[in-house]
Amino acid sequence: MAYGVDSSRYQENKRAVEDKYIGPLVKTIMTRCIQCTRCIRFSSEIAGVPELGAIGRGEDMEITTYLEQAMTSELQSNVVDLCPVGALTSKPYAFTARPWELNKTQSVDVMDALGSAIRIDTRGREVMRILPRTNDEVNEEWISDKTRHIVDGLRTERLDQPYLRENGRLRPATWNEAFAAVARKVKASKPSRIGALAGQLAGVEEMFALKQLLAALGSSNTDARYPGSPLHPKYGRASYLFNSTVAGIDRADAIMLIGVNPRRESAVLNARIRKRYLKGNVLIGLVGERADLTYPYNYLGAGPESLAQFVDHAPADKSSPMFIVGQGALNRRDGAAVLSMAAKAALSLGVVKDGWNGFNILHDEAALPGALDLGFVPGEGGLDTGVMLEPNALDVLFLLGVDEIEVAPGPFVVYIGTHGDRGAHRADVILPGAAYPEKSALYVNTEGRVQMANRAAFPPGDAREDWAILRALSGVLGHTLPYDSLPQLRQALFAAHPHFMRLDQIAPGDAADIGKLAKLGGVADKAPLVSSVGDFYLTNPIARASATMAECSALANAAAKNPSMTAAE
Repeated sequence: MAYGVDSSRYQENKRAVEDKYIGPLVKTIMTRCIQCTRCIRFSSEIAGVPELGAIGRGEDMEITTYLEQAMTSELQSNVVDLCPVGALTSKPYAFTARPWELNKTQSVDVMDALGSAIRIDTRGREVMRILPRTNDEVNEEWISDKTRHIVDGLRTERLDQPYLRENGRLRPATWNEAFAAVARKVKASKPSRIGALAGQLAGVEEMFALKQLLAALGSSNTDARYPGSPLHPKYGRASYLFNSTVAGIDRADAIMLIGVNPRRESAVLNARIRKRYLKGNVLIGLVGERADLTYPYNYLGAGPESLAQFVDHAPADKSSPMFIVGQGALNRRDGAAVLSMAAKAALSLGVVKDGWNGFNILHDEAALPGALDLGFVPGEGGLDTGVMLEPNALDVLFLLGVDEIEVAPGPFVVYIGTHGDRGAHRADVILPGAAYPEKSALYVNTEGRVQMANRAAFPPGDAREDWAILRALSGVLGHTLPYDSLPQLRQALFAAHPHFMRLDQIAPGDAADIGKLAKLGGVADKAPLVSSVGDFYLTNPIARASATMAECSALANAAAKNPSMTAAE
């Protein structure tokens, strides 16, 4: 009793299992595994990519991927939350922090326009990890791998001080030097030769401030859309929202996907469509490029002409049919004609009727629905994105976090952003801004739900929140904006656009707006509809700065070139 025994009475072999490689995101400690098969069920039922399975029998049973290959699902990291014993843990986050060291902040995701509910955990000034929060109306309890593992991109290639281009090279500068250079150029330019573009991660407040600054300068050249996009607030709010709401997917009995790959453009929404497919009695069709969407669908054709057959079609015998139109169908020269054709088809099929509006636009950029709500589009006589990007169309161009487009030679470019990406390389003046966990900002998701992203950390170095930069710059330009704090800015915003006040609520659009789109007309060309997102993991500057996302992208591209055969094949 005092000293114990000198040997164990346990006679059986002790079970030890080698750790498996299943990709760069999920670390395995398989000796802990109790074979509950939650991870297998998640990957096969919810993610729809059956990559995990069990081999062996009895005490030799082990959970692994086929030939220990990396998992390829965009939702794979949710198995870390599901695992009850820690056999599957987060590989990038492992051994970096203790839970009790972390400050936890509730926020929303801006990697796509769905607005998933997240929790940002910080230690000091550094974001350590991002976890999902439950919101049954939007993301249920899931988030995508990009949302969860973007964290290392927030630390690398950051802009932490102003820069000024002299003799073709950027040099560090003070805020006063940078503002003075902008002021000289703006005062020497005509108002009609000054323009501003907003990028995909911009919050509502800074777009509102930028629009007011341009208006004070006498310019109406503001835009946040891709070149060719026909979306415009003048057609009404229902013309650019996901009108049936995300939760409405659960009610749909027919879904037509038009120029969209929801698995790339909104992975969590794609899982929602799969959930609806598993319930049965739903018809899914696709117009556009073929894609592996994790559920079967009827392929209707590649180009807009595939929609023409539905324009004068008799109403479908479905109670809740749904169209999901992607940005790939709209961001093209004939975008207005494609949108008009889709609206005509929706009206003829009965997608829009009393008590049900199933005409849905799926956005892939977090800022765009809010920009359209604000009216951050060209004013009367103003230039749109396509014209502003033409050579020598402008003298001064403000870029608010714009990194996805090429700016032609000619204009003096003022870039307000966070990373040394494409926009910063083209800039003549760089004003360092705050990334989404470093500022309190409003966002509007694809269904029109107003959401608040709370500040969890602070910008590095001399970087400042974007609205504060614009407020300081307005004073130097001689057109001081009428607010000195974020609450004052929001008061002005709410006075101009009251629906932004109603957090987590949706101000529905008028179904009659779809009729306005149907009257646009135009001739669509025969070019196939292609998804607006080519690489799921590298869609914004934060993602492109992330080593984890780069590794995931390389694995996904390799898997696409050399698809592996499974044992059954």
